[in-house]
This record gives sequence, structure tokens and C-alpha cells, in this order.
Amino acid sequence: MNDVIKIAHLIKSKVELLERMRGEIRDRAETKALAISEYDKALSITILKEKENGTPVSIIDKVSKGKIYEKRYELELADGLYKSLISNINSIQAELNGLQSINRHLSEL
Repeated sequence: MNDVIKIAHLIKSKVELLERMRGEIRDRAETKALAISEYDKALSITILKEKENGTPVSIIDKVSKGKIYEKRYELELADGLYKSLISNINSIQAELNGLQSINRHLSEL
């Protein structure tokens, strides 16, 4: 009977953790969207400046991206954090499913 109680507590804690993490999804999605828009804006502005400076068209893209590497870093970080959160949620859901299966089997005993 002790195992059933222990599993029940673990299930409850996983559910609470999932609830907290689901609340973070919107924040991470907004951070990711903002990083994408800031990168696109900075790239457009930098490309226009490079055109005005007479940078050869064949290298304008690479030069512009090099000048705004910090924005690309922020974009990649925001994307990675978002994907990491989703991955963590999926892992916790899998753990929860396993605990629920164990709980069903223990309850049948």
C-alpha cells in the first residue's frame, strides 16, 4: 500500500510540474517570435546600409549577417530554449504515463 501512495504523490508532482511548464510556453514563444522579428529587422537595415556603402552584391548577405551576429545568437538561444521546454514537457508526460501505468497495476493487486 505504501507504493501506491508513493506513486500517487509522484503523479501529483508531475502534474503540477506540467502545469507550471505549460504556463511558460507562451512566454518562450513570445521571446522566440520577438528574437526572429528583431533579427529580420536588423538584417534588413544592415543590408540596406551595405548597399548604400557599395558593398558588392555577392557578399552583402554574409557581411550583413556578420555584423548582426549578436541578434542571430539571441534568435538561436530563444529557439533552443523554446524547443528545450517542449522536449522537457514531452519527457515529463512520458514519465507521467509510466507512473499512471504502474499505479493501475498496483491498484489491481
